[in-house]
Amino acid sequence: MKLHDLQPNPGARHRRKRVGSGESSGLGKTCGRGHKGQKSRSGGGTRPGFEGGQMPLHRRLPKKGFNNTAFQAKIAIVNVSQLEAKFDDGAAVTEESLRACGLVKGPCDAIKVLGNGTLGKKLVVTVDAVSAAAREKIEQAGGSVGKTA
Repeated sequence: MKLHDLQPNPGARHRRKRVGSGESSGLGKTCGRGHKGQKSRSGGGTRPGFEGGQMPLHRRLPKKGFNNTAFQAKIAIVNVSQLEAKFDDGAAVTEESLRACGLVKGPCDAIKVLGNGTLGKKLVVTVDAVSAAAREKIEQAGGSVGKTA
């Protein structure tokens, strides 16, 4: 089989519905929308989950339990491999420098360095948290790890 032999399965492609091209086309005048009513109007229709006024399923089902997503701390994660790629030897890694090079974006409660990848540069890392593997790799490369005040 060659690239020029490829074609979609039978029935996989449909012609685009061309509306408003005369009454004899079958899709002129009301353009397949029928007469009057909510669905015939521009922008008409119902929102997702609407059940015609019946109490919708998401409101009929009981709500149970506690969900922490609104209250949990947002921790920005940076891997050792990313530090290797973005920083020069002997550089200081702080929240400001991480934001400047684009590794941390938007609001966050803390920044944590994880140990995914390798590090061959001596870096002075000052962030909120560092995993044990990341600390080992940073110190093995001759760098140091500090905590923000």
